[in-house]
Amino acid sequence: MSQNQYNVDSPLTFIYKEVDGIRVLLDVYLPPDGADQQFAQQVTQYHPAVVYFHGGGLTVGNRRSWFPTWLKSRLHARGIIFISADYRLIPPGTGYDVLADVKDAIAFVAGDLNIQLDQELADLGSGSRFRIDPMSIGVAGTSAGGFCAYLCAIYAVPKPKVVLSLYGMGGDFLTDQYLAPKTQAFLRGREMLDPAQFSEYIHPFNNLQSTSDSPLLYHPQSYHIPGYPANSRMLVSRLYLQLGIALDYITGQHEPSLSVALHEAIHTGDPFDEALISDHKIIFPQFNVTSDWPATYLIHGTNDTAVLLRESRNLHSLLLKAGVEVILEELPGREHSFDYQPGAELENERSLDDIVQFLYRHLT
Repeated sequence: MSQNQYNVDSPLTFIYKEVDGIRVLLDVYLPPDGADQQFAQQVTQYHPAVVYFHGGGLTVGNRRSWFPTWLKSRLHARGIIFISADYRLIPPGTGYDVLADVKDAIAFVAGDLNIQLDQELADLGSGSRFRIDPMSIGVAGTSAGGFCAYLCAIYAVPKPKVVLSLYGMGGDFLTDQYLAPKTQAFLRGREMLDPAQFSEYIHPFNNLQSTSDSPLLYHPQSYHIPGYPANSRMLVSRLYLQLGIALDYITGQHEPSLSVALHEAIHTGDPFDEALISDHKIIFPQFNVTSDWPATYLIHGTNDTAVLLRESRNLHSLLLKAGVEVILEELPGREHSFDYQPGAELENERSLDDIVQFLYRHLT
């Protein structure tokens, strides 16, 4: 494949499933010619791949939101294909829809994607064929995307070789961050939200359409709050945390409220009764850690107010007890989405390099 036949910064887009009348997409970013030729086998080049899931509190975003350019470029330098995938959003979706989608994404990447890549590259007039090694797939995610990566670690077939989670949610859902109603600013000191302004997203829904693509939109600087989110979905996950009902929407159990039952249970002082989540245990990563969980790299800022550091610490402890190779890197003073702040790549260069070296070691 020659550089003048495709642009390594422009993805090839594929439909990996159709459900609820929508097409769920993923983008494939192929490495440039000559990147780490140890993977090349004659004309066909078999490469490891990392499938990335975006953040957004499970309620907003798409495969190009909060895009980790630093990760793609470092993987490409090592000959690793980077893939960014959509998944259905909450609401009206639930964590069960997310689980189904991420499993289907991995199955597609390990199966039919190679056939479709062949055709796409042939249409581009390429003389080379990039193919994904189905036994060398990793998963990565930021924030809500970490939850997606954890579900892949537990349920995807083939099982990923390695997991990367940056301030990922789902390491511990049994906390007041998810379950306790808030009366004061709790997330970066931002204003409290008026639930009446978000009635469309409050159960029971009135014809709320399923979607896997809700792009980020912002008001102009001339708005009374400069740069304030113009897509209301960007505020919905914060609203659920504020109301202490996030797990109702993740599990789909609203009546009776699972969040209320769990909040009462964890504040009784008695040992937690897992029967309370027996119907939904499948989508609580913390209750599904076993010794066959893939090697995992967790990185989290100590001052994160969106997904608390406690989540990564809890998962780290569970993985250690299960005998899984795991690294937890805590970044002092860093907030949520620290890797998207101005100058973040230079400031965190050593950590980002260590992350990719960890992925590379387990994928090769």
